[in-house]
Amino acid sequence: MNTFNRYILPAALLLAGFATGSYAADIEVSGAWARATAPGQQAASVDATLTSKQDATVVGVSSPVAGTAALHSMTMDGGMMKMRQVDSIALPAGKAVNLHDGGYHLMLEGLKAPLKEGDTVPLTLSIMVGNRMEKVEVRAAVGSLTATEAPTMKHDHEHMHMNMKMD
Repeated sequence: MNTFNRYILPAALLLAGFATGSYAADIEVSGAWARATAPGQQAASVDATLTSKQDATVVGVSSPVAGTAALHSMTMDGGMMKMRQVDSIALPAGKAVNLHDGGYHLMLEGLKAPLKEGDTVPLTLSIMVGNRMEKVEVRAAVGSLTATEAPTMKHDHEHMHMNMKMD
């Protein structure tokens, strides 16, 4: 086995797994997070920022932690907040699209277990880029039940250094 396959490739794959964002082709997903859930809570929203180098469209989401996952929008209508499922979310080329509680977000329903602070939620985004479908794997950090922003990635950064062999 040559040096590249034995040492460099595994190290590169390890480092890629600890990146704070997820990439597929020209798509970046960063800051993905959800709040911990209260006892008995069956749904949770996931926030993230998506940026595509070319025009693209998010057309689906799935997660093994929920019975269903969907794309949602939240709007104000006559002083009432309304949440609706949408079929897609446009990603204009070069523009960051923030998915957050006050607008678009990813919704997990029928949670199979509570989301606990410090855990991560695996997600798969289905994104149309031109005429091809891209699958983007994302891990959303779970913050506290009262969090108003994404948890810091300090733990993940320290974990990366603890698992790296330095010569």
